[in-house]
Amino acid sequence: MVTKKMKKSRKANKKLKIAHMHWAFPPIIGGVETHLVMLLPELVKSGHEVSLLTGSAEGKKANDTYKGVKIMRAPIMNLNWLNKRGLVGIEDEVREVISSFLNKTKPNVVHVHNMNYFSRIHAKILEEEIKKKRGIPLVLTAHNSWDDMLFLKLTRDIAWDHIIAVSFYIKKELMGIGCESSRVTTIHHGIDVTRFKPSNKKEYKGRLAPLKNKRVIFHPARMGIAKGCDVSVKAMRLIAEKFPDALLVLAGTKNIVDWGSTQQKDIAYIVDLIDNLGIKNKLYIEMFSLDEMVKLYAIAELCFYPSTVGEPFGLTMLEALASGKPMIVTNSGGMPEIIQDGINGYIVPIKDYEALASKAIMLLDNASVMERIGATGRKFAELRFTKEIMASNNIQIYKKVLGLE
Repeated sequence: MVTKKMKKSRKANKKLKIAHMHWAFPPIIGGVETHLVMLLPELVKSGHEVSLLTGSAEGKKANDTYKGVKIMRAPIMNLNWLNKRGLVGIEDEVREVISSFLNKTKPNVVHVHNMNYFSRIHAKILEEEIKKKRGIPLVLTAHNSWDDMLFLKLTRDIAWDHIIAVSFYIKKELMGIGCESSRVTTIHHGIDVTRFKPSNKKEYKGRLAPLKNKRVIFHPARMGIAKGCDVSVKAMRLIAEKFPDALLVLAGTKNIVDWGSTQQKDIAYIVDLIDNLGIKNKLYIEMFSLDEMVKLYAIAELCFYPSTVGEPFGLTMLEALASGKPMIVTNSGGMPEIIQDGINGYIVPIKDYEALASKAIMLLDNASVMERIGATGRKFAELRFTKEIMASNNIQIYKKVLGLE
């Protein structure tokens, strides 16, 4: 005899077909792309069938797999291509690509990322093809917030079944524009704590060779003014006066989504600032692979992320914490939700390069404090910010919108 309890259990354990959509996926790099690299394979490990519709990328097949995730790539989802081409006259192609993806994957639920911005056409077709035509629940993760009419309209007017915010800061921003609190759930990012972990092994090979015999400070966010790279550069001039062997590492950028084409302007400004401050020999700018990033965290003594905008989250904070490295951030957006001042890192005022330099000098001068802060950060990552926790929380949202709870 099948009881109600047994039926409920079967519903709760149902294996789902989950379709994701986002503008980019590696080799394009960025916070959302790294988030998907963590989340999607973990959903597969949980027994679900997972697919992703994303933008085309040079050297990548239109149809491929990544750790059990079925990947479909199309130019019409490539923001860099759309930025050059424009959005006029793309509606039929967008509809055809999205419809084809849905026909192939036959999902129980569709989960899109930052599709409430950039293109009104894509959002409109999402609602028509997924919600109205097929009746499939539609979940949005808002990784950012923007202060313009497009963001307001698409976030509020599309019939999202549920919205995931990557921080309480983003949830507050969504509520501020009229989204109901009950329809928005905060799920913080997660990290692979088995890959990013404390290590005494330091490898100085290839692009990491110039870091040998240096006291390395790492600014892991992509190179840009919004990420506070200019603030780090200004702070480095003061740090170098106290520690001549200190070296600031900036992660150069390639293969990113550059909507609006601002990246090169930012880089030009930062390079000019470095030259004018006369500290070119105190900076190292290079592009690093994920494997090199892991090794770089092992080499670094501390990390900076002095963002000057309302940072929605800042995934590299978790990489630093999991690696056992103190992280200094600004009181910006969702960052103070992760970094607790004096506990697992430090918080300084926005654009205050002197305060940033002061905290860095204090840490470089106090090995015991640096070790304590780093060890506490690692424990935070293990207990609160793993990819397993993140995936489990997302699955709960899918079950909620599908009525499987």
